Amino acid sequence: MKTVPGPVNRVVVVGAGLAGLAAALHLAGRGREVTVVERDRGPGGRAGRVERHGYLLDTGPTVLTMPSILSDTFAAVGAELATELPLTRLDPAYVARFADGSTLPVHTDAAAMTEAVRDFAGPAEAAGYTRLRAWLTRLYQAEFGRFIDANIDSPLGMLRPELARLVALGGFRRLDGQVGRFLKDERLKRVFTFQALYAGESPMRALALYAVISYMDTVGGVYFPPGGIAALPQALARVAADAGVKFEYGDTVSELERAGSRVTAVRTAAGVRHPCDAVVLTTELPESYRLLGRQPKRPVPLRAAPSALIVHAGGPATDPEVAHHTISFGHGWRSTFDELITQGRRMSDPSLLITRPTATDPGLAPPGRQLYSVLAPVPNLDRGPADWAADTGPYAEEVLDVARARLLPGFTPDFTHVIGPAEWAARGLVAGTPFSYAHSFGQTGPFRPRNLPRGTDNVVLAGGATVPGVGVPTVLVSGRLAADRLTGGTR
Repeated sequence: MKTVPGPVNRVVVVGAGLAGLAAALHLAGRGREVTVVERDRGPGGRAGRVERHGYLLDTGPTVLTMPSILSDTFAAVGAELATELPLTRLDPAYVARFADGSTLPVHTDAAAMTEAVRDFAGPAEAAGYTRLRAWLTRLYQAEFGRFIDANIDSPLGMLRPELARLVALGGFRRLDGQVGRFLKDERLKRVFTFQALYAGESPMRALALYAVISYMDTVGGVYFPPGGIAALPQALARVAADAGVKFEYGDTVSELERAGSRVTAVRTAAGVRHPCDAVVLTTELPESYRLLGRQPKRPVPLRAAPSALIVHAGGPATDPEVAHHTISFGHGWRSTFDELITQGRRMSDPSLLITRPTATDPGLAPPGRQLYSVLAPVPNLDRGPADWAADTGPYAEEVLDVARARLLPGFTPDFTHVIGPAEWAARGLVAGTPFSYAHSFGQTGPFRPRNLPRGTDNVVLAGGATVPGVGVPTVLVSGRLAADRLTGGTR
């Protein structure tokens, strides 16, 4: 593994999102002097928090998996996850609702899920599920430690025994086809392949190795912290500060001061100069390259993942039994991905993720009220011609109407708070998507933008745009991988 040459005692981390916080904690735990510079008034980045009328909204991720990675992040400075941020395991992790009116609770316990599948689709599909679960586990074991949780310097670095195991397991075939080896019921196949959208691909095109995402939530489990997902970066920042990390909020990094091929200081818009031996950049990739003063050449331009429109709404509970997470599938499936990714237009028959965080933490809403967030995938700004500045409000009402028709009859919100491609773009997110670049074959593993950019000796990248990719667990891993590039691996 290549590492940054020379001294790395003083490190400036640009950005207090999950990647930057993870990098800061791992570096502080290894004895480095760390300063985090963040443009916002507090930590969080995409995992932000907005308060509206007494409701506390998570403006970023709503699904939290792989608590072992989070535990390792806290443990970098000797803190314990159970003490700093006790998590509740959701059971079921999701409830899947289908256009034909059928419903399936998605349990992560093997016996409970096998029984649920048997009741839902019969004994043959239950047997297929147990084989699928075993395959997902083997795939995760072959993939995670060597290809996700590790720095790889070039495609040749993938030539390990685990690669042969991945090939034998079908990891480089198509996800939809591989899951179809175990399950024939099209509804069940959706439950274990919709996660491809997190990687910016359709299940029909995504590599089967991205079934590791399905493993994370349908086998590893889905969790929720008290105070919502935004409590996660708050806890990480608190622990980092206790470990000696310095935070500078409300100031934007404007320039990297250089001496030859090394950065010697970070300058901010407010005129503050932070001397350093090394820098971790967690800014959006175009901004990182602007600061670095170079744009790497790629044979094919990077392709962004689809975006999302999220409608947050609070009000009276119309159905107190609505689950924490509900996946509401429309009739369309292949057509849905074709519309989003190929045609660049909104779903004609939308599938939605409807989250009710107050099912687990009632304190996120005023007494007697419920909080919902409805996520609808939409094309990113590179693919879709929509004028989101004008279309956000009307489409948000359409999405809420679909949610009412399927799950929330008669729901009249006290308020709505909408975030869509225009809002993501205003925060500088590439192509107006919070999901960064898609995980196509040419944008995966060593083909994804490197976290050790050429041309500057002591700058490392972290975040969803670089390795290993998008999602809360992998972004946390990216922070540790950045720290490893500075100090050498610890595993």
